[in-house]
Amino acid sequence: MERKIIHIDMDAFFASVEQRDNPELKGKPVAVGGSRERGVVAAASYEARKYGVKSAMSSRMAYQKCPHIVFVPHRFDVYKQVSSEIRTIFKEYTDLVEPLSLDEAFLDVTVNKFNEPSAIKIASEIKQKIKEKTHLTASAGVSINKFLAKVASDLRKPDGLAVILPEQAIPFLEELEINKFFGVGKATAEKMKYMGIAKGGDLKKYSRLELAQRFGKFGLYLYDVVRGHDKRSVKPNRIRKSISSETTYDDDLDTISQVKEALADLIGKLSTSCEKYNIKGKTINLKYRFSDFTTFTRSRTLGGYFNDVAIITDLSNDILIELEKEMKPIRLLGIGLSSLNTERKDNQLEFDFDPRK
Repeated sequence: MERKIIHIDMDAFFASVEQRDNPELKGKPVAVGGSRERGVVAAASYEARKYGVKSAMSSRMAYQKCPHIVFVPHRFDVYKQVSSEIRTIFKEYTDLVEPLSLDEAFLDVTVNKFNEPSAIKIASEIKQKIKEKTHLTASAGVSINKFLAKVASDLRKPDGLAVILPEQAIPFLEELEINKFFGVGKATAEKMKYMGIAKGGDLKKYSRLELAQRFGKFGLYLYDVVRGHDKRSVKPNRIRKSISSETTYDDDLDTISQVKEALADLIGKLSTSCEKYNIKGKTINLKYRFSDFTTFTRSRTLGGYFNDVAIITDLSNDILIELEKEMKPIRLLGIGLSSLNTERKDNQLEFDFDPRK
């Protein structure tokens, strides 16, 4: 049986919620997070994107590109509530829902609660229900596996529905630009450019061994997906071993104060995700990549589980004392938790940890 996978991706989610809740923002270029003077854009409306503004861009750069942009503070509690409403709609059709973040998820509707044979019809109904319930738009991709469904959901944004049928998969993949392959970032795309790889068809010319030698496990993944093979299942109850939030910045972070400000935004996102899924950890991991692409991860471990913003911030600041001694321009920053309570066995007890008590 061919699988029927849907990928739902909300359109400019954070910014769209802000425009929905404040009519004065409708039709205006909006940036969630940051300010005219400093900070980092967490999300940008489509009106702002027309000027080249995008998430993870410095607020200063966003203002330079679009002087009439409107900066608004993020409201993660509101985004979390809206996301919960959307998940409820998903569950009307299938329990095989794999959230990737607050604004996107995979659904396996091969077998569904309505015995509906058409995944396209289900995707269309879900989009309509989301619009009626939340007054927001979503884009959907429908295909035979997760990779193709995710690529498809980005083809007709915003408010789009794209389908890649089984017989269309191989021709589509051969013509797909390499930077459209999920997981291929700027650095990898540049490396592939020098290898003569511009599209999927070029990628297929390389053997499994050659791709593994050049790109490791990711090369093996690419070898399979460009041939239409992606056996990954939709996992609604994946056991997490870590949870993190990271961003690559258009403008390097040059000072510790900039790093702390950017890190505060990442910690907020991390905490929101942890609360949503009731995740706590014993170890924080701070990841940073300098402009020369050297990457480091520093960790701190406590004796109990935590996800409190204050604790994560305190531990991060402790690591930043070390970073300040070797400070160079930073292009990527990430914060995460590991040694999670999701890895506990049923007979283990969990104790919350707060060193301030």
